[in-house]
Amino acid sequence: MAPGTETGRSLGRQFGWLWAAYTVSVFGTRLAFDAFPLIAILALDAGPTEVSALAAAGFAVGAGVAVPLGPWVEFRRKRSVMIAMDLVRCAALLSVPAAFALGLLGFGQLLAVAVVVGAADIAFGAASGACLKALVRPDQLLVANGRLESTSWTALVLGPPLGGAAIGLFGPVLTVVADAVSYLLSALGVRAIGGKEPHPVRPVPTPRFRAGDLLDGWRYILAGPALRPLFFNTVLNNGLIMATSPLLIVLMVGELGFAPWQYGLAFAAPCVGGLIGSRLAWPLVERFGRLRVLRTAGTLRACWLLWLAFIGPGAAGLVLVIVVEFGLITCSGVFNPVFATYRLDHTPADRVARTLSAWSVTSKLSIAAMTALWGLLAGLTGPRTAIGVAGVLILATPLLLPRRDLEPRDERDAAARSHS
Repeated sequence: MAPGTETGRSLGRQFGWLWAAYTVSVFGTRLAFDAFPLIAILALDAGPTEVSALAAAGFAVGAGVAVPLGPWVEFRRKRSVMIAMDLVRCAALLSVPAAFALGLLGFGQLLAVAVVVGAADIAFGAASGACLKALVRPDQLLVANGRLESTSWTALVLGPPLGGAAIGLFGPVLTVVADAVSYLLSALGVRAIGGKEPHPVRPVPTPRFRAGDLLDGWRYILAGPALRPLFFNTVLNNGLIMATSPLLIVLMVGELGFAPWQYGLAFAAPCVGGLIGSRLAWPLVERFGRLRVLRTAGTLRACWLLWLAFIGPGAAGLVLVIVVEFGLITCSGVFNPVFATYRLDHTPADRVARTLSAWSVTSKLSIAAMTALWGLLAGLTGPRTAIGVAGVLILATPLLLPRRDLEPRDERDAAARSHS
């Protein structure tokens, strides 16, 4: 994906550099998608419990560490924070091949690196959302988010297969090096955005950090009728989908006898749907309006998960998975950029980092908790039944979608000031 072509709109040189930085970073991450579990298994003889703990720690502990980062990010220059988080992730990842080369790599280090990278991911995401809102006009946000979303799905299509080939040829440690280098290139891309970024100022200056700042993001989300329903919708929807991911591996590879390459194909090929959906988001909103697209795509994406409980063996089962995943991912590809734009529109510029940080922390913690809970449920009932339960519960999440498109908070505040 090259910056500057979608829908014929140019969003400017500064967004082009932000997009380029995001592109190289997300491709590096997808290239090394399975590197840590494979290093744990192949180099450290880790068992299933340790590998599961490694995955859960990246979400849960990383999110917990990131809680104070939201208010910290809010009152600092966002691009400086993004560059710092890129360099932190680069250094943390490079410690893995360095320790491996010296024969010092242990499971504890992998765990620590997963936590550091997970926390830095949240801080970077919060800062980049605020940076994006500052770089493009409000009417350009949907196009910008659509481009970032399409890049993410393109990386999901190409990254894991290329990463798998690279791991097979060079081993998982070298793919970690590639991921680290991608963060360094991302930092250079953010640095190239240029221009002067003003230093954020607290509305009410305080001499020191306040403990209450930690909760500001959640307070803002839960207090407003615009963001609160979407918050619960996305947290529950994403948690239920992600909770079934390890169960599908057990069901397909363990019980139904699919080969690993068939499992990879079943989840790589449908990612093309995400690319298609993200490209359709802007024209659909132009024709039908933002709220209708948000509600329709949000409802349709909840209708697919249940079908995965009916996977059978052989070619028919593989086709069913591909069709279901394609439908789910296409609907998500439409929903995600519209949702991201709606969220930024309804968040004042001086609260973006705290709001996005709180949202991301909650999402990651809920994914970790629900993944563990559904693992226990699968142990009692079997993976097929557990997937079915998630599929039934997710059908209720569209009830949490917003029923009307409220006026963005920035516009209401400006109108109130103009009448005062």
